[in-house]
Amino acid sequence: MDGPRRFNELGRLVPSANTKTLTRQLRELESDGVVHRAVFAEVPPRVEYRLTRLGRTLEPVVEVMDRWGAGFAEAYIRDAEEIGR
Repeated sequence: MDGPRRFNELGRLVPSANTKTLTRQLRELESDGVVHRAVFAEVPPRVEYRLTRLGRTLEPVVEVMDRWGAGFAEAYIRDAEEIGR
């Protein structure tokens, strides 16, 4: 949501995704019109990904999912600690 990102930046943001999976997902998102891929004619080549207008409409959904995931993780850890006692 914070502007264009390079492939390796995205990889660092999603460390559990391997390169092949990240590449496949980005291609799919580009094909669906959610992400724009910009290739710059430089040496070495530079590629940036950014959300399209359509992609930005997903921001509220992603925020809700992020909050839910954080709450789930917190509850999961709490439950695991209680079971371990």
